[in-house]
Amino acid sequence: MSLLTSPLKSILIASIIAVPATALAETAEEKGLRIAKEAKTSDLGWQDMQAQMNMILRNKQGQESVRDIRLKSLEVDGDGDKSLSVFDKPRDVKGTAFLSFSHPVGADDQWLYLPALKRVKRIASRNKSGPFMGSEFAYEDLSSFEVEKYTYKYLQDEACEGGNCYVIEQYPVDKNSGYTRRVVWIDEGEYRPWKIEFYDRKNSALKTLTYHGYNEYEGKHWRPDLMKMVNHQTGKSTDLTWNNYTFKAGLTDGDFNQNTLKRAR
Repeated sequence: MSLLTSPLKSILIASIIAVPATALAETAEEKGLRIAKEAKTSDLGWQDMQAQMNMILRNKQGQESVRDIRLKSLEVDGDGDKSLSVFDKPRDVKGTAFLSFSHPVGADDQWLYLPALKRVKRIASRNKSGPFMGSEFAYEDLSSFEVEKYTYKYLQDEACEGGNCYVIEQYPVDKNSGYTRRVVWIDEGEYRPWKIEFYDRKNSALKTLTYHGYNEYEGKHWRPDLMKMVNHQTGKSTDLTWNNYTFKAGLTDGDFNQNTLKRAR
């Protein structure tokens, strides 16, 4: 004969079934981290990439200056990406080259070659929040996205240009970051970023970056045709327009070192 009455059995069974569901419920921090990992995983496997880029600098009065840039990137297993940017125009910046080695943990390695001085300048980690070549992009904005660079908090779902987006807060781990946090809109279908809001060290709204004109390459990898960074504190902005994306051209580590900076033409 059972020691439990049927009603008591039902209550206990229901309680046992309910426990795993409660245990599996994600916190906002866990959900934010999971989405970040899925976004990173969704774009793995591109190997290497080359593209042409125009950088359009715009001051508060709307006056523009344009720079032509060639960019190469290399995907690195077990580490952050490597990238090399070479300025072709205008004449006063021609030959300037920027090399960046991103790392999931610790400071990134970044160097700038200035042809007028004929020397390579290392970008100190404490200066990573400084502007890159007079643009509204900081040196730290030019690093590849690595999950370990931030802690996370999921905020909400919200409609965005890409359909429906997760809205996630990201808090930089690096104490030298120029930001207290970033708020990122990532679409739920392809995990593409559509908007990033940057908050300065005083937690005031500093900049907004938006992405436009995504195209799919290699059946998996999504890249924008336009990125627009607006500085709300200065009224300045920088547009990056991209074209001629190519992938898997066979680039290697040898294409990304300090010697290549000086040879870049």
